[in-house]
Amino acid sequence: MKAGIVGATGYGGIELFRLLNDHPHIESLTLFSSSQAGEEFENIYQQLNIGSNHILQDVEPDRMKDEFDVIFLATPAGVSSKLTPNLRGGHAKVVDLSGDLRLADPSDYTQWYKKDPAPSEVLQDAVYGLPEWNDAEISGAEVIANPGCYPTATLLGLGPVIKEQLVDPSSIIVDAKSGVSGAGKNPNPLTHFAHTQENFQIYKVNQHQHIPEIEQQLKRWDDHARPITFSTHLVPMTRGIMATIYGTLNKDQSVQDVLEVYQSYYKDQPFVRIREEGQFPCTKDVYQTNYCDIGIAVDERTNRITIVSVIDNLMKGAASQAIQNMNLLFGLEETAGLPRYPLYP
Repeated sequence: MKAGIVGATGYGGIELFRLLNDHPHIESLTLFSSSQAGEEFENIYQQLNIGSNHILQDVEPDRMKDEFDVIFLATPAGVSSKLTPNLRGGHAKVVDLSGDLRLADPSDYTQWYKKDPAPSEVLQDAVYGLPEWNDAEISGAEVIANPGCYPTATLLGLGPVIKEQLVDPSSIIVDAKSGVSGAGKNPNPLTHFAHTQENFQIYKVNQHQHIPEIEQQLKRWDDHARPITFSTHLVPMTRGIMATIYGTLNKDQSVQDVLEVYQSYYKDQPFVRIREEGQFPCTKDVYQTNYCDIGIAVDERTNRITIVSVIDNLMKGAASQAIQNMNLLFGLEETAGLPRYPLYP
């Protein structure tokens, strides 16, 4: 297959480049950039120079939509909403890694992203690409809205208890932490080394743009779902997300009862690993992989559940999940081209 990456010079684009170059079904890879067209990609990122020569191309939707089998949009918010309409109707399938196509209601996008939304017909056609829960729709889609990093960890952690209505939806609290790469390549005062190193900071309190994305999917699973409390923190590491999720159980449940529910839902999912009772994952356990590892605890004193969900934000939270979606789109083995083992230490 022929693949294209728009926004190849960002962190998500770099990961797509690395993974797609080793994908067994990708024959050619073309890189696009609106800001650095004409430059040699391997000169910008010399660690990727192994004798290849990729010249960054101008973005030309009319040509691209028929020339490629799949186009990945690793662009900032507000770009793919304008670009995707011009890529539709051709041969290429589109996988959008930004947040532009995730929210079905255009007014939600305007409220949370402070930008103009994509056309309604594009939003209606875009399939939310959470493979473990939406593989049937993904396989027949033309446009995929790749989930955000925080929503991926949170929704994979919450899915089974929401579907089985084991948790009071109004009691859900998500306490999430991310490495600095989640803020993207462009530096800012929040991610400056002198500020981040040996520091721990909450940000976007009650205002994070991933809140409506999470709530939208919870409502699709359970009509009784309510707004959640969702807090994000920046930690001084490069990669990784840990979402620690709390909720009140609707009835008495042992931890083994709950673990059986999770094992039942995810038994055939190659990228979700459920820990045994008393074991909890850390971010290094999934470093540079497409895995989501989940640990569960039940406090019988308070009748509350604690769910710990970890991912690599640049992989399962972005690039490798996009490739997992591509594999489903084209009927390939779901694990094709994706690392089997994490990098450790």
